Amino acid sequence: MIDFQPSDEQQLVIDTVQQFARSEIRPVARESEETSKLPEKVLTAAHELGLVANALPESVGGGGERSAITGVLVAEELAWGDLAIALAILSPGLSALPIAEWGDDEQKQALARFVGPSFVPGALALVEPRFDSDPYRPATLARRDGDGFVLDGAKCFVPWIDGADPVLVVANEGGSSQIFLVPRDADGLHAERERNMGIQALPTAELTLSGVRVPASARLGGEAGANVRRLITQGRVALAAMAVGVARAAFEIARDYAKERQVFGVPVATKQAIAFKLADMAIEIDGARLLAWEAAWKLDRGEDATREALLARRQANRVVLEVSDGAVQVLGGHGYIRDYLPELHLRNARGFTSFEALALV
Repeated sequence: MIDFQPSDEQQLVIDTVQQFARSEIRPVARESEETSKLPEKVLTAAHELGLVANALPESVGGGGERSAITGVLVAEELAWGDLAIALAILSPGLSALPIAEWGDDEQKQALARFVGPSFVPGALALVEPRFDSDPYRPATLARRDGDGFVLDGAKCFVPWIDGADPVLVVANEGGSSQIFLVPRDADGLHAERERNMGIQALPTAELTLSGVRVPASARLGGEAGANVRRLITQGRVALAAMAVGVARAAFEIARDYAKERQVFGVPVATKQAIAFKLADMAIEIDGARLLAWEAAWKLDRGEDATREALLARRQANRVVLEVSDGAVQVLGGHGYIRDYLPELHLRNARGFTSFEALALV
């Protein structure tokens, strides 16, 4: 039986991250978007909260308390503040969590930098710039060559924050998807900054790998390798939760605006068309959240959550787009101008159908 009531500890996490998002993230969201720069003070403050470090093993200085449920609770609240900043805050997990789960003893030594005094970002290259991009069957190839591997291919939507090194690259090696640790300055690796519709504060890059040579020790997990299917599932659950956070933010702005905006002497919210639209938004958001929670619950039980993660992701993708568009409509002309956040929410929401593993739980 699934319990939908957060425990006292989980509620404390929700309250803490919600307060952080309200007081630290939301006030700088618009400026970060306009300047295309991440607020370093916010990233440092978030690191001090241990939002990623707490999920890393105690043996490397982490909290040793990894939980997908806790992850979705954190992801939703951070994305409620701002999606781009939330993705940056959680970016260390893109490198640290896969290494912690599948890395060998030598590879796990890299985890120490993620629990240090400074914020250290991570980078994971999964999505490919082609119309038939399939995360389970990457076109990027890794072929054995002597005592190492040579990688060729291309990736896109790769978080490319300064300091993210190495980048984890998902490639097809001998017919199966594996993850390789590639130095950021490796010969043959070229990065070009992308210009996206949304998440403009988060630098993302399109990577080209041309004969990138890495040693055998760069293959995550050694001969056993990594479970890329589970990695994709973890990413989809995280993104579903973040889509819920963006949708909730758009809904709350629209709801509050409708209560305050007067038309013919009465609040817009009293008009049936607006009231019904807001009610539908709230219902859809709650439904999408429950799907994300169910997928996270199965992950924590060690079960295969592929189906649940896919359902949660697809539902959340639809809901965030419809709700953010509805918020723009509720605000009328104000929804289309940059003085209000719904236009930013709508642009960010459009990206969820293209995103894959930009965050992990």
